[in-house]
Amino acid sequence: MPLSTHAAPFAGLALANITRAYPNFPAHLITSADESTDPRTLHPVFYGAYDWHSAAHMHWLLVRLLRRYGGTPELPDTAPAHAVLDRHLTLENVSVEAAYLRGHPSFERPYGWAWLLALAAECRAYGGDAGARWTAALAPAVAAVDALLTGWLPRATYPVRHGNHPNSAFALGLALDSGELPPATAQAVRQRLLTWFADDHDAPAHWEPSGQDFLSPALTEADAMRRVLPAGEFAPWLDRFLPALRTGGPCPPLEVPVVSDPADPQIGHLLGLTLSRAAALRSLADALPGGAVRDRLGTAADAHLAAGLPAVDRGDFTTDHWLATFATLALDPLTRP
Repeated sequence: MPLSTHAAPFAGLALANITRAYPNFPAHLITSADESTDPRTLHPVFYGAYDWHSAAHMHWLLVRLLRRYGGTPELPDTAPAHAVLDRHLTLENVSVEAAYLRGHPSFERPYGWAWLLALAAECRAYGGDAGARWTAALAPAVAAVDALLTGWLPRATYPVRHGNHPNSAFALGLALDSGELPPATAQAVRQRLLTWFADDHDAPAHWEPSGQDFLSPALTEADAMRRVLPAGEFAPWLDRFLPALRTGGPCPPLEVPVVSDPADPQIGHLLGLTLSRAAALRSLADALPGGAVRDRLGTAADAHLAAGLPAVDRGDFTTDHWLATFATLALDPLTRP
């Protein structure tokens, strides 16, 4: 099923959520009684969509859909989206966000950082006067993320491997895909991924999933290595890392998870797992030569997408504020800039 089929409803979800300040889950440490916790004061751009990172990637989703389908029969009315983006993505607003990031160096590390870079890349790719305005406005935040990454990577002795927001492999892979990092920072990211993961083998895939995963630890790591290993080295690495793919044995990351309560904010993460797995499985399949492993990954990707896609617009804020982003990644393997 093409992404174009979902362009208008996904854009509607993104637009509604990035302008919805409440409910709000601010990851903000209050240090004094007179400190403001108003979402728009702290984050004049990313105040909506429940939390900062969701606001960042729902902005990305809106720009992505405008770039792909704006002005076409799939997404004919672009004026409301442009108005909101012009209101949010100003130098004044983004400078507040950049100052907050620099003043809180572990805030949204590294997941939100990566989505901000992805948003900047999408604005740059959008082009025209609007894309140029948004790109210029985002420059202080991109510079802040670059500085934060540069300071953090040498201290990141160990990766975070669990299937939630701090996952190292997913965020650094997305940051590389953005193309927004200076060459030296991008090389430092690649080297850190290789240092962490190049020697990994026999992943404990039977531990997956955990009860609130929306990322697969094994598949996100494999997808990161797909980005940084030479083409001829990736398939042998994957064979060592997930040998069950070659042998045909059980491989739990290929099995669609059971989601017993979609309305529960943590159990509902597993709906996102179906979609993030679908995207990773498709990317891994496309990186391999033809054969049984590639076919198995592709079949699993289709099954995960079919399971997760109907949940994207349930009329329930716990999932509606974020799932469409991961559905877009799954529907369109080229969705990364």
